[in-house]
Amino acid sequence: MKHRRKKGEYGYRIYHRRIQLGEVLFGVLMILIQLGARQLTGSQATKNILTVMAILSVLPTANVASPLLAAWKYKTPSKEFFARVSVYEKKCPILYDLILTSKEAVMPVDAAAVHPTGVYLYCTSRKVDGKKAERFFNDIFTAHRLDPHVHMIQDEKAFFQRLNSLKPMEEYEDDGSVDYTQELLKQLSM
Repeated sequence: MKHRRKKGEYGYRIYHRRIQLGEVLFGVLMILIQLGARQLTGSQATKNILTVMAILSVLPTANVASPLLAAWKYKTPSKEFFARVSVYEKKCPILYDLILTSKEAVMPVDAAAVHPTGVYLYCTSRKVDGKKAERFFNDIFTAHRLDPHVHMIQDEKAFFQRLNSLKPMEEYEDDGSVDYTQELLKQLSM
């Protein structure tokens, strides 16, 4: 890979998908090799060991494959979108390409503006109930002793209007909550 991407950076979804796909293919290959080696040996004890090894290899492979399948349809937003949003990074930190999950929904958040006045999440999925998602995140933020001011925005125009209305972060007192909020969102992301 040319550039290693971290959670919250633009292009992370594509990068992470490639890494997970490689891990799944490696796991499948190892399972097939173990089952193939089982056919090449004459010892029943060795066959049993190779069978157990193949069975035990399925679980870690499935653990990598399940989030890959859940997030497969969510792609990194266009470079034009990134260029439009990155202008606002001088006002506040912005996280990109997050896939946040709750018990009820998988939420592709293309951009998350973390500002002292609140967190503004731009979610592209129309299946997500914005009010339920806001309650979910506000509950999590309250549990982590953060101000529960999370706003789920599903309309691109409304998201950019909100970004336009934000004042630069320097005009607010820094209590460390913005950095903590960024880390919490990264931890909640797949």
